[in-house]
Amino acid sequence: MAEKQSGLVERLRSTRAGEVLDLRRRVKRLEAEVQECRALNVRLAELTDIVTELLLPVAARDEEKLAELLEKYRQSV
Repeated sequence: MAEKQSGLVERLRSTRAGEVLDLRRRVKRLEAEVQECRALNVRLAELTDIVTELLLPVAARDEEKLAELLEKYRQSV
């Protein structure tokens, strides 16, 4: 009976260790996806700034700011 319990304990430990490893892998993958989403949000914000500047009437537009925004965006791509 002690052998059965010992085998059961070992199986539970190995199963639990496998679950922990699986959870660690999932967390790493989720962290990478969160970083990717953050990078996409930054790019979206940059594009929004550019579009906002382009939608202004030409007389009210800050051409230097627009050129700076476009250059920053081009370098990030």
